[in-house]
Amino acid sequence: MTSVIRTDQLGMKYGSRWALSECTLDIPAGHVVGLVGPNGAGKTTLLNLAVGQMAPTSGGIEVLGSRPAARPEQLAKVGFVAQETPTYAALTVAEHLTLGARLNPGWDQAVALGRIRQLGLDPAQKAGQLSGGQRAQLALTLGIAKRPELLILDEPVAALDPLARREFLQSLMEAVAEHEFSVLMSSHLVSDLERVCDYLVMLVESRVRVAGEVEELLATHHLLSGARRDAPPAGVRVVSASHTDRQTTLLVRADTPVRDPEWTVSQVSLEDIVLAYMSQPTMEVHA
Repeated sequence: MTSVIRTDQLGMKYGSRWALSECTLDIPAGHVVGLVGPNGAGKTTLLNLAVGQMAPTSGGIEVLGSRPAARPEQLAKVGFVAQETPTYAALTVAEHLTLGARLNPGWDQAVALGRIRQLGLDPAQKAGQLSGGQRAQLALTLGIAKRPELLILDEPVAALDPLARREFLQSLMEAVAEHEFSVLMSSHLVSDLERVCDYLVMLVESRVRVAGEVEELLATHHLLSGARRDAPPAGVRVVSASHTDRQTTLLVRADTPVRDPEWTVSQVSLEDIVLAYMSQPTMEVHA
């Protein structure tokens, strides 16, 4: 299967601190990938490495089969919307589209104009006069109209209110369905990612904690509750555990269904899984 991003023992060091360490990933094409982790986990560093804004300290990274930003043709295949959805306050919406057309050889003006009309943006209005949600949609339009094979988004909805976040994510999914590109999107809002992502990568303490398809992660993780005890049922790996005087609650990973009458088995959400792994010692786990 074609990979959009492949890393091998990738590392990035700032001074004496490793912002990313021993990161090995193989993300298949055709997915909307959620990149999650606490602040300082290395999410933005990984994305900046993927778009060629910096060179790694150690290891290697390939994006769409090539070194990031190695050639103009490779740059044209990757769209990037950085944190805070950057736009130029003094430029109008129309001038942003003109700039996009000049910078991107595969620019699709029809797509750009169609999105601007659909969003109800005034082409003559300056970006500095737009709301946060409108600026985010303009930045997304620039990324989509580039017609990339991979669109990378770094915390694109972090500063938006819930309605603007929903509209942004809906626009993104409509564009993915229409133009069939892959997406890698970082966010600390797991509930938003759960609605749109079908693949998850989790970074904690600069290392990969989990990587895999969301459907597989949800199918292999379970919440168990039962009378207080120290030993889990056979055939499971405990991810997190909590105890009261009378009850034990475990979030476990099991490749086969848990059938133990002494335990009550419940489904878990993606957020349950993310929070459980964040609380555990660093390890690489793949679905």
